[in-house]
Amino acid sequence: MPKGVLFDLDGTLLDSAPDFIVSLNALLQKYHQPELDPEIIRSHVSDGSWKLVSLGFGIEESDDECAQLREELLIEYEKNSLVYGSAFAGISETLDSLQDLMIPYGVVTNKPLRFAAPILQNEPAFKNCRTLICPDHINKIKPDPEGILKGCEDLGISPSDCIYIGDHMKDLQAGINAGTRVLACYFGYSLKAGDHDKSIQGANHPIDLIELIKA
Repeated sequence: MPKGVLFDLDGTLLDSAPDFIVSLNALLQKYHQPELDPEIIRSHVSDGSWKLVSLGFGIEESDDECAQLREELLIEYEKNSLVYGSAFAGISETLDSLQDLMIPYGVVTNKPLRFAAPILQNEPAFKNCRTLICPDHINKIKPDPEGILKGCEDLGISPSDCIYIGDHMKDLQAGINAGTRVLACYFGYSLKAGDHDKSIQGANHPIDLIELIKA
């Protein structure tokens, strides 16, 4: 078994899609733009806020207007965070099982600290999280391994004794780059079984994760 586990946040531990669906469609309404289908928004949550704005408004991420609209989206999201979303069903039990096995866990996310810290403080399922690594703490985000390596250091373990779990190819790439074992989350927003190397295992439901971690 691993000596520690690190998780991505959105689409892995946290179902934040409902919060982003409400937030993006509210912003589109404000500018008299048609709302997006919730499933389209859901499928792009793990791609980040730049992608969501680009998708909703039909503009390039490099467009000056995209930066302004992204900040407006983040302000809207800040109001809605954990109002509609929560930990995925089954995640609380998985994290409790890690506690029973005395395996510490942490979070390495591309989500800014401004949004991630309140979520970890206010979602009871995450009460035993030992470390939170956000872009604020590092120089390069995933798929660069820096955040995962820092997370391993915080947990006092080597990468070879760690599992990194996520729902995006960037998560798997970051874990591999860091030298950890990786697990894929098919219940999240981005990954399907055929998207990655066949040697990588994945979970169809959060409750499946604990057996994969123990394997």
